[in-house]
Amino acid sequence: MSAPEHPSGNPVTRVVESMLFASRWLLAPLYVGLVIGLVVIVVRFGFELWHLVSVTAWVEESSAIVLGVLALLDIALLGNLILIVIFAGYENFVSKIGAAENSEDRPHWMGHVDFSGLKIKLIGSLVAISVIELLQDFMQPEDIKWQQESWRIGLHLTFVISGVLFALMDWIADKRKIALDTHEHTLKAVADLQAPSSEV
Repeated sequence: MSAPEHPSGNPVTRVVESMLFASRWLLAPLYVGLVIGLVVIVVRFGFELWHLVSVTAWVEESSAIVLGVLALLDIALLGNLILIVIFAGYENFVSKIGAAENSEDRPHWMGHVDFSGLKIKLIGSLVAISVIELLQDFMQPEDIKWQQESWRIGLHLTFVISGVLFALMDWIADKRKIALDTHEHTLKAVADLQAPSSEV
């Protein structure tokens, strides 16, 4: 059985298109680098946890314990964000992760998060991290520098507004796609109805 012909018979076009398609693998080292970054995040989490258990829990006030737990949450959310980018980015732009195909531990969202969904998850994670950073600041009112804090609040509001706008744009795009699909189906149905009468 012969291999299917390339849409373009031009050998130069075939080579160029094959090279362009293979260039997606240039992104793979970036995701490996993010895995290394995730290892660094885990190490940092270990240091923070050790400090919380060995020092803060026995010496500091309860507010310091809350701040320590918030720091752990901040690092955990950052780790989740990195993992989302690794999985969704690799599957969307490089290749399917075959090793996770039949695994019972495969996250339910793997393979279902497209570029649009990735943007929403990213901005949602950034908003959550920003909230924790602000909460940490307001837990230490004596150390607040209001000029710096106003910038942080403005940045947080920017993240929130950006997330809402991203979601709104995706909603409009989905509505438009549904309308176009409905219009195409309607045209096809009309054409099918008219076909027998034109033959008679």
